[in-house]
Amino acid sequence: MRILKFLRGHLLDTLRGKLLLISLIVMAVPIATGGYLLEQEGRRTLLREKQEKLFGLARILDANLGAGFDVLLAGETPPAPAALARLNAALAPFTDTVANANPGVGVGYYSRALNAIVTYGPSRQYGHTVGTAIPADHPGWKVLATGESAVETGPQVRGLIMNAMLPIVRDGSVIGYIWANELSDDIDRQAAAMDRAVIGVSLAGIVLGLVLTQLMSARLSRDVERITNGLSRLRSDLRQTIRPPRGEIGEIAVAVNAMAKALLDARSLTENIVNSIADGVIAIDVRGRVTSINPAAQRIVGVAAADIVGRPYQSLFRPDANFSSLLLDTLETGREHIGVGIDFPLPGQVLHVTVSSSLLRDSRGDTIGAVVVLKDQTEQHRLKTQIMRADRLAALGELMAGVAHEIRNPLTAIRGFMQLLETCDDIREWQEYGPLIIRQVDSLNRIITELLEFGRTRPPVVRPVQLNDLIAEVTRLAGRRSTVEVVLEPAPDLPVVEADADALKQVVLNLVINATQAMPESGTIRIATAAEGDRHAVITVADDGVGIAPEDLEKVFDPFFSTKASGTGLGLAMAHRIVDAHHGTITMASVPGAGTTVTLRLPFVHNTAVPS
Repeated sequence: MRILKFLRGHLLDTLRGKLLLISLIVMAVPIATGGYLLEQEGRRTLLREKQEKLFGLARILDANLGAGFDVLLAGETPPAPAALARLNAALAPFTDTVANANPGVGVGYYSRALNAIVTYGPSRQYGHTVGTAIPADHPGWKVLATGESAVETGPQVRGLIMNAMLPIVRDGSVIGYIWANELSDDIDRQAAAMDRAVIGVSLAGIVLGLVLTQLMSARLSRDVERITNGLSRLRSDLRQTIRPPRGEIGEIAVAVNAMAKALLDARSLTENIVNSIADGVIAIDVRGRVTSINPAAQRIVGVAAADIVGRPYQSLFRPDANFSSLLLDTLETGREHIGVGIDFPLPGQVLHVTVSSSLLRDSRGDTIGAVVVLKDQTEQHRLKTQIMRADRLAALGELMAGVAHEIRNPLTAIRGFMQLLETCDDIREWQEYGPLIIRQVDSLNRIITELLEFGRTRPPVVRPVQLNDLIAEVTRLAGRRSTVEVVLEPAPDLPVVEADADALKQVVLNLVINATQAMPESGTIRIATAAEGDRHAVITVADDGVGIAPEDLEKVFDPFFSTKASGTGLGLAMAHRIVDAHHGTITMASVPGAGTTVTLRLPFVHNTAVPS
């Protein structure tokens, strides 16, 4: 464990240590492997050389033997001891000469006919073995039996040796064999010397490699340390630079300096943009404290950066205002707000601003705060209020002009009838013009009733409404001519909407009646529903009637505008107000002579204040 802690603390945790460890592995493994392979190949080569040398000596002895043992005995067949003595006397000088010329080597002849060792040189060491037979398990018997050369290593007559045995073949018969052997200890000493040389060279290569690696890693460590220290300085000041060392590490330093300069330029550009834009920007940390505020935001909220940075964002507002900040809501819930108009209750005033807020995240995606962009709409709100007031006055004037026009016509007719009847004593004329006067009074009453309905609001009765059912009910209530076909195309599984069912019935009924009246003879009305994503329900009412002229299309929702001779022009205006109260939209498209399509879009969830 201590060794592992030492390695981890001094080698594995430092660049130099890792380089040394990698170098040791990279060099030691190939060098050790190469040394091992070299040693094995050297040992095999040594053994082959020994074998070739011993067989060479055996061949020299074979050549010296000439025609064979019988020739040396001159064709005689003396007793075995005498024959052995004569052969030894003839051959021993030569075997001793060969043995003495090759120290450590033993050579000799073995006769198959005599079943005995004829010579064994050097004679002074092994002469006592002459005349002895080889044991039954001696590998020489295999050579005599097969007539093939053999090399055996192990304990034999001389001891632990490498023994090369060459058969003596004369006239196609094996008459004996010649051996040349060398003690295994001598071979092992030569192999050990070769092993020591290989190990020494390998260790020298490893040490030299480690020394060179140490020198190079020391320089590399210094260069890396220089870059590391430079990066630490850049963390606090991007204007610092790293002095580039030589080589590839220097190129890294140059790249880091360029990156720091680019980052500094980008930061400066971002700061300039934030400080120059007309919209206010305020950033807070995860605790809700202000970390940054640009000059525009300082002007909007009327506070200096030195007075608010580091303080809670909520301290900008009046304590008694009970203000729910969208920025803090974004920080707590992660929900973004885009272009939301709200009132800012500042200590000295209330500002009308448009707010967009989002989370701030670091490079790992962790939340580090939130940011809000403020657009001061106070002046625009004041101007908008004035414009709306002027528009209301203009609309009121136009409405009064329409009311006056609609009332003047019946009053003019009534006045004319009354002037006529004022000097008339004939009861029949009174009976003729009386109903006409009553119809004109009823027309005035209808106009006033619709005008009151148009201008009066009633508490809404909001409840879940299934539009498909509502439209089916309206088409039954509307009634229709036999020449007009109503086609319903309800969307399956249409979600319900929260709405005032009676008000929506009034809208759809008015559209169906208008569509029916737009087809003097015959035609088709198509009423379809659909879901537009998960936000809106859509109702379309289309007919193939006479259509509306382009110049009249943009005025169809104006009060008292009507293309029908008997229309008051309040039906579509009322429909527009009802749909608008449901936070929906109503649009109309028409092609003269081809028909008209009215499209209603109603949100699935909304707050409703429905006019009656």
